[in-house]
Amino acid sequence: MERSAGSRHRRGRTRALLGGAVAAVAAGALTVTGLVSSAEAADVNVAKNAGFESGLSNWTCSGGSGSAVSSPVHGGTSALKGTPAGQDNAKCTQTVAVKPDSTYSLSSWVQGGYAYLGVSGTGTTDVSTWSPGSSAWTQLRTSFKTGASTTSVTLYTHGWYGQAAYFADDVEVTGPDGGGGTDPGPAIPGTPAGLTVGATTSSSVALSWNAVSGATGYTVYQGGTRATTSTGTSATVTGLAADTAYQFSVSATNAAGESVKSTTVSGRTAKADVPGPGPGTSVPKHAVTGYWQNFNNGATVQKLSDVPTNYDIIAVSFADATATPGAVTFNLDSAGLNGYTVAQFKADIKAKQAAGKNVIISIGGEKGTVAVNSDSSATAFADSVYALIQEYGFNGVDIDLENGLNATYMTKALRSLSSKVGSGLVITMAPQTIDMQSTSGEYFKTALSVKDILTVVNMQYYNSGSMLGCDGKVYSQGSVDFLTALACIQLEGGLAPSQVGLGVPASTRGAGSGYVAPSIVNAALDCLAKGTSCGSFKPSRTYPELRGAMTWSTNWDATAGNAWSNAVGPHVHGLP
Repeated sequence: MERSAGSRHRRGRTRALLGGAVAAVAAGALTVTGLVSSAEAADVNVAKNAGFESGLSNWTCSGGSGSAVSSPVHGGTSALKGTPAGQDNAKCTQTVAVKPDSTYSLSSWVQGGYAYLGVSGTGTTDVSTWSPGSSAWTQLRTSFKTGASTTSVTLYTHGWYGQAAYFADDVEVTGPDGGGGTDPGPAIPGTPAGLTVGATTSSSVALSWNAVSGATGYTVYQGGTRATTSTGTSATVTGLAADTAYQFSVSATNAAGESVKSTTVSGRTAKADVPGPGPGTSVPKHAVTGYWQNFNNGATVQKLSDVPTNYDIIAVSFADATATPGAVTFNLDSAGLNGYTVAQFKADIKAKQAAGKNVIISIGGEKGTVAVNSDSSATAFADSVYALIQEYGFNGVDIDLENGLNATYMTKALRSLSSKVGSGLVITMAPQTIDMQSTSGEYFKTALSVKDILTVVNMQYYNSGSMLGCDGKVYSQGSVDFLTALACIQLEGGLAPSQVGLGVPASTRGAGSGYVAPSIVNAALDCLAKGTSCGSFKPSRTYPELRGAMTWSTNWDATAGNAWSNAVGPHVHGLP
């Protein structure tokens, strides 16, 4: 969510112009050399240490800008992190062998800031491809052909000046062996050690274990039966009976096969959940969520008591980061809110709850800097949010981290919080559109990992430009099709219809781009829930349990005379 409307739009425009300007620039270089073989052979990956499992072996990075890191990784246990600084774009290079007059495919998985991949010195046409940045792993792909006498090319990966660090993993230069061969295939990984039971609820048990070198994934077994899988060193087994002991083990996997199962550990689920510290207010079948601004950015200043009754969930925006990684606090902006006191704020929360509404604390926003990327920060997050729930009586938490999210540790944090609060905890999320394009994205993985305790995902269908729908077609924001075709990805990707809501701006001033009239929102709701009022995209089935809609913000809605909530609120509540 934006603390100042339109700022993300301007930043996106800058990136688009920058990307266009640099797309033709030949950047850093990775060199591929070798001998010409007269024998034909099967295509191989001629890049060495392509997954950075041996650190930076075979790679050279400019100015010390590169390093091998253990998180995030796409496969195995390591990835490349390139950090641009000053006039250094974090170029990393390597030398591998190619064959003349041959075609090679080139690919790499990237994440983080601007990331480039390409080759030069091919003897034909040099190629490159790039990503403007992503919070999830994205694959770059292209191909090239070597010249009649070319026995070396330069393959490169780099970032861009003044931009955030990028990550690269699992590089492939696939084609005829130029004489240098390829890395040996993976061996079956060793058996995981250190399997430990973590937080438990009445229906789930969290597990963690030590990383295994060469593993690309792990399989968790419950009583000898496969229960779930994980790409990290933790997982949560759900759907269990309350107050019951279970036996768990874990194995490591990669392309070569599966390891022997670990030593078995016992974990017992908690007794049936008891009510948490906040009131046991329930979320209605069809609900409207609105973000309430704890700051003055030109929109109407409100007390919580001013928020219209059409809103069922009120997300207080935002909690503030502390000096402790992962921990948050809340500071009411009394000065900016015309003298609104903490005592009045707490009383208004109780009054809203007495009227059947839910008031939750939102974490993040456009300028939020909360990072949950380790066990300690996950614990700090859960403990600090729980403390806010106890102090203010919040019904739950909203995750609106727009600067990156780690699914492994956010899942741990939310499950820990759930075990403290109980079954009445409300958990909402507000990812950007790019975060929910694939189930491999960190936001989507988090939502699926906590599906049993998740209330609703209100994706932000704005400030994003054109995106892919679930039918593989590109749709432009601001239309019925954009809302329905993108919602379909979540609905068919594993979330329950009751966990999907449409997040839109309350007015043209509430976002940089992507505003849609309330009538368009209502048409999209009808299309998804009833199969009527659709545009060119029509879902293959209906989702009558669709949760509803969200808006940024109740303040911008009030600035526009509450036109959004007056139109969308009754429509949501009237869904089948």
